Amino acid sequence: MSFKKLLSCFSLLFVSNLVMAQKADQPDFRKPVEIKGMKLVWNDEFNQPGPPNPASWRHEKGFVRNNEHQWYQPENAYCKGGLLVIEGRKTKIPNPLYKAGSEDWRTKREFIEYTSSSIQTRGMHKWKFGRFEVRARIDTTMGAWPAIWTLGVEKEWPHNGEIDIMEFYRVKGVPTILANVAWGTEKRYSAKWDEAKIPFSKFAAKDKNWVNKFHIWRMEWDEKSIKLFLDDELLNEALLSESLNPDGTSPFTQPHYLLLNLALGGNNGGDPAAGRYPVKYEVDYVRVYQRL
Repeated sequence: MSFKKLLSCFSLLFVSNLVMAQKADQPDFRKPVEIKGMKLVWNDEFNQPGPPNPASWRHEKGFVRNNEHQWYQPENAYCKGGLLVIEGRKTKIPNPLYKAGSEDWRTKREFIEYTSSSIQTRGMHKWKFGRFEVRARIDTTMGAWPAIWTLGVEKEWPHNGEIDIMEFYRVKGVPTILANVAWGTEKRYSAKWDEAKIPFSKFAAKDKNWVNKFHIWRMEWDEKSIKLFLDDELLNEALLSESLNPDGTSPFTQPHYLLLNLALGGNNGGDPAAGRYPVKYEVDYVRVYQRL
């Protein structure tokens, strides 16, 4: 091979590697990949600027769960540059639910100090089994609690079943990525958990620029098991035969709907006052495949 051709090959390889490196922190505008033996049954690429598609997503509003600090509102979720951006903001506005002397965490707060968004496909799209892929970039600042999860359409929580494809928060002060499955127990509103808690330092040690890149969270869910992956690494596997409610039924043999949200503080998020604002949770796409 001539020196000129050899130089050309090295240049091409360099450019190719550079493009790959650049793509890791950029939206992916390529068409969804075809997977042998499966069909793409639903996806959202978030390429249309403006609010999330109202034909696919509905918003949660107000103080919702887990003693979280944020007030959920539609204004904090928008599509821009091929991404869904869920933004956590610091503010101070009157709480319309406030009741002096109340002991309820939703109504005892005189002010709303943080806002964010939570969107879900409930009542619009639901799936029983399949391969779910979400490419996202998460903010790991103190207090941030981003999540990708599903809930069953029948029965109250947790007997309807919960699948946490991704959660990030601090466990005893340690930044942690979680992949969980939960179902019901004899006690109302008390779940049985199959949890995987991986210290974030494990991922940061492999790539010091991890937080600036997009990553792919994936669920493989069929009649036998739920497998949860991060960038093709298996984080957790739950067998449906062992994930049963007290009456012997599995909440994972019914359709589930999808939720994307950014919580701040609360039971698990840590102290949001120590975080950097705005907090940005960016989702490049959501894709659901099922067997042919």
